[in-house]
Amino acid sequence: MTKQKKIIILLSSVLVVLIGTVIFLWSKFGQRASLYSCTNYAMGYYIQQNIYGENAKTAASAAASAIGTLENLITLKSSDSDMAKLNAAAGTVWISIHAKTARLLRTVLAIAKDSDGAYDPTILPVSALWDFGGENQHVPSESEISKYLRYVNYKDLRVSSSEDTASLRNHYEGVTLDAVRAGAACDEAVAAYRSAGAECGIISVGTSIGIYGQKADGSAWSIAVGSPAPDSGYLDTFGELKLTSGFVSTVGTGSCSFVSGGITYHSLLNPKTGYPENNGLSSVTVVSSSGVTSDALANACFILGREKSMSLLKKYNAEAIFADSDKHIFVTDGLKQKFTLTNSNYVLQS
Repeated sequence: MTKQKKIIILLSSVLVVLIGTVIFLWSKFGQRASLYSCTNYAMGYYIQQNIYGENAKTAASAAASAIGTLENLITLKSSDSDMAKLNAAAGTVWISIHAKTARLLRTVLAIAKDSDGAYDPTILPVSALWDFGGENQHVPSESEISKYLRYVNYKDLRVSSSEDTASLRNHYEGVTLDAVRAGAACDEAVAAYRSAGAECGIISVGTSIGIYGQKADGSAWSIAVGSPAPDSGYLDTFGELKLTSGFVSTVGTGSCSFVSGGITYHSLLNPKTGYPENNGLSSVTVVSSSGVTSDALANACFILGREKSMSLLKKYNAEAIFADSDKHIFVTDGLKQKFTLTNSNYVLQS
């Protein structure tokens, strides 16, 4: 064998090793090179997207557009939205609504029914009195709450099962989807990632998160879990979840609150009393296969309390993490192997 042939064989061997190494490194870390991250604002939240793949930027743009479309349909700040038109027509006629709005209303109505009204999308007449996060947030009088509490009844919200129409049975009733808008935005984003051909990604909208696809190395996504810190928009984290798919939503006493007369009032109103629910819980985190469902269930479970929430969670094949005011953490069975306590100020209960 000539010296030249030996050199060619040696170089070929080196090339094979290099190609194999590149393939291995791409399979484990290649997605990092195709990561696209962006932040925008919609639904009253800062939205963070981290998407992987050649189509990542296109997917992010499609998600932002879809979220904007949904916001225009369900916002209460525009008289042209489906929600505004539905509320304006309360007690009169059925109105036509977008198919997205109709599907959303059907979903939340089912959870309202299954939770016996612990979550109720018709809470608007009472929540508007409190004006949480607005310029006139205050404690309403007992007489005001009593007057408008009679108009809170999810059974009066009617959505056709065959057509995209809806109505409210009585005057003065009103619907708000503010409690589920973050989860709904995550649903829209994940659907956009799928349609755009993204490899995988994760979106954070307020305290709701949507996961799409599995990482190339097969590892799980790390999700911080905690109780919303007062007026900061951030979590006082106490743990970490390892998930490969799904949606995560957290509600808590610190997410939207104000102090009056030395008392802190939070926005998680009990639809049966019209007042903030004070049952000893500080936050509830729900993991579900749908963003809207995880949001609605988190709100319902907070009002119901831990023990009464178990049957509701089971019905929706969902899991939850409950934190109480004494910093005790309760994790449902389906999450125990996926949850790690990271804050020594909290105590994980068996």
